[in-house]
Amino acid sequence: MNMLLAEWISKAEGDYAVARREMEASGGNCDAICFHSQQMAEKYLKAFLFKNRVDFPKVHNLVELLELCLVNDSSLETCRDFLDRLEDYAVLYRYPGASADQSDADIAFRDAGKIRTIMRSKLDIND
Repeated sequence: MNMLLAEWISKAEGDYAVARREMEASGGNCDAICFHSQQMAEKYLKAFLFKNRVDFPKVHNLVELLELCLVNDSSLETCRDFLDRLEDYAVLYRYPGASADQSDADIAFRDAGKIRTIMRSKLDIND
């Protein structure tokens, strides 16, 4: 596997690990779960684009990244709803004024897990 592709995947898995640890912790940080779930999805999308030699801008918009992915694999359209939900978590809860609750965290982590499973399959990563 290409070293840069491996690094994209490693970074995505790092975000997933943080979200999972917070989900499992008593009183876990719901803001962090949402943020790291979004970050994991973003990095997996970028790994897919990198693997398929698609140039992508320095953006954090998951739906914009999905649109680029669809050129190579139209079946990823099934991810649109998950990515659309995760999109807001890049910044929504990072600053004062709004906080995620357990329901937000549960949904974000569930969606992240679905995206992770799909993207790992597309990247030929065996668990």
